[in-house]
Amino acid sequence: MKKEELKSLSNDDLRKRLNDLQAELFNLRFSLATGNLPNNSSIKNAKKEIARIKTLIRERELKATEARA
Repeated sequence: MKKEELKSLSNDDLRKRLNDLQAELFNLRFSLATGNLPNNSSIKNAKKEIARIKTLIRERELKATEARA
């Protein structure tokens, strides 16, 4: 997903997507260890998307904190 698409999601949807991606990353790493992973770049892509989501969640948390202050 692109950053613009992620921004349109709610916090709950982002957290759900994050959990799904973390589970997918676990399965990808398991596949790599057993030698069944056809595309090694899928691990890199999953990590990048996890980082994008975590960054977006953190930005929203900081904005909410600034709005209260």
